[in-house]
Amino acid sequence: MATTAKISRDDLEAKLREMSGGVEETVEATRPMLISSAVAGVLLVALVAYLLGRRRGRSRSAVIEIRRV
Repeated sequence: MATTAKISRDDLEAKLREMSGGVEETVEATRPMLISSAVAGVLLVALVAYLLGRRRGRSRSAVIEIRRV
């Protein structure tokens, strides 16, 4: 049968710290990899945008020939 012991604030804080301890370690371990992945993703998006803009700019620009008579 269940006991009716009261749960104190200290008990709750201790349990929450115990549960969040593993999460903080995991985040700290993967942070460098996440940062480098984010930087690589931003660079890739910038490169693709540059190449698509360059291609579109070439197709929209007019070619003018100047001939001397």
